[in-house]
Amino acid sequence: MTAHNTVADAEATRPLGDVLLRATDVSKHYALRSDEFTRRRKVLRAVDGVSLEVRRGETLGVVGESGCGKSTLGRCLVRLTDVTGGRVEFDGQDITALSGRRLRRVRPGMQFVFQDPHASLNPRRRAGDIVAEPLLIHGCGDAAAVRRRVAELFDVVGLAAAHLDRYPHEFSGGQRQRIGIARALATDPKLIVADEPVSALDVSIQAQVLNLFADLQDEFALTYVFIAHDLGVVRHVSDRIAVMYLGEIVELADTEGLYENPAHPYTQALMSAVPEIDDGSDGSGRPSRERIVLTGEVPNPAAKPTGCPFHTRCPYARDRCAEERPHLTATVPGRSVACHYPLTG
Repeated sequence: MTAHNTVADAEATRPLGDVLLRATDVSKHYALRSDEFTRRRKVLRAVDGVSLEVRRGETLGVVGESGCGKSTLGRCLVRLTDVTGGRVEFDGQDITALSGRRLRRVRPGMQFVFQDPHASLNPRRRAGDIVAEPLLIHGCGDAAAVRRRVAELFDVVGLAAAHLDRYPHEFSGGQRQRIGIARALATDPKLIVADEPVSALDVSIQAQVLNLFADLQDEFALTYVFIAHDLGVVRHVSDRIAVMYLGEIVELADTEGLYENPAHPYTQALMSAVPEIDDGSDGSGRPSRERIVLTGEVPNPAAKPTGCPFHTRCPYARDRCAEERPHLTATVPGRSVACHYPLTG
């Protein structure tokens, strides 16, 4: 069974609940060194006013070019990185200003799966100890109970109990990512933010890990924020997709609607880059979607253009686009676009 079929079947039957995670005007800015000539300190706006909601049981995909801020956003959503401005609510509680013990109490409910399973696992610790660490930190039983729980988690992610005492370098890349997933599951979270969890894996292993994510979502009623640059992967795993550009969400829509009829010019260009298989049904022998090649370089996030951040590369830009910043606005039910002149199919 392919990853596509597994995830598609799950999406068709999985009920969605109320809002579990809500971000309101979230920003993360980094101060850079002062300009040598003007002495003015520049600010890199990695995440710039992002608002979104994630419902219980759904998978929200986040896509965009490298450097668009999607990984920083993911870290902000679970407070691995403190926000500069805005508000993050998890399970009805504002976690933006929490610290110390109060933040520690909500940590078990939201976990993070990192991109590189080799770099995210301590090479000096055994795999079982790595997965046991969050259980020990949060006082989830004595040593024997923790050991049993870790063995159960290994079984859940497809690893043998005999692997508990091995070190990370003794595992393959796919197995190391399974250890990372087991660690994220240890505290029975409601939300998992996965930051490009399969991009460092061989293509032959990616489908297995994606199927594992789908199975775990059904078994444990998990909610995912799935960050990726591979548009094909995001399409297979996501109920809805948020498209980011220069720290902002430029389009948010259900998965199939976004792929079939992108409304933002940047989304249209991204979708045109997804490889298609020509089945010859139209008799032309050509792919059904025209390839759109954007001109120009991605602007410096520390010197964002005025108006629409995409107008310097947009083939449809007008004078208004260079002067007035568009806001993410609902155009039809289930779709929001940050564009003065959204495309229509």
